[in-house]
Amino acid sequence: MVTFVPTPIGNRDDITRRAIDTLLEADLITCEDTRHSRPLLEHYGVAKPVVALHDHNEAKKVPELIEKAKEGTKIAVITDAGMPAVSDPGYRLLTACIEHEVEYTVLPGPSAVLTALVGSGFPVHAFYFGGFLPVKKGKRGKALLAACEAEHTSLFFESPHRILSTLEILAKEKPDQRVCVARELTKKFETYHRGTAQELFEHFSHHKAKGEIVFLIAPSS
Repeated sequence: MVTFVPTPIGNRDDITRRAIDTLLEADLITCEDTRHSRPLLEHYGVAKPVVALHDHNEAKKVPELIEKAKEGTKIAVITDAGMPAVSDPGYRLLTACIEHEVEYTVLPGPSAVLTALVGSGFPVHAFYFGGFLPVKKGKRGKALLAACEAEHTSLFFESPHRILSTLEILAKEKPDQRVCVARELTKKFETYHRGTAQELFEHFSHHKAKGEIVFLIAPSS
């Protein structure tokens, strides 16, 4: 069995009893960054073998993990935060489980996307998640303008080092577009900055953004 286990996106208490039990019962735990995950595992008394599974080694590691699973090894898959495979490692392993008919399950749990969607106050009946916005300004601009024309709420992950540049693009092209910067979700300094693209561009021009960010664009209607 391979189990994909969501972990807290900020607050350590946001983990289910089932997730903890799965980690305690696992024979092997894969994680994005062992240095990041060990404190969480130690906090919940989980002392199991841990191996790294990240973007740079996933293709190589997946066949090994599939073989271990076939031999009866119980594998738990976690990432630095949130749901494995969603803009994080794990997708290759999950598709390999399907291909090789290895039993797997996905536990429900913390999600920065859904937390930001509800907390933003933007319409939740339909939404689009675009992962990380493109690094290159041209491609980023196209993605942002397309989201402005959509009839659903759009969400993206964005770096605190690029959020001002992203807001600048919208402030020039769509200054009245309603947007939200959801920052440091579930942590001590969690904030939701709502307003027009122009208003938030002015705000972050004078207040440097820090921490992890989910950027939301309200529907055109």
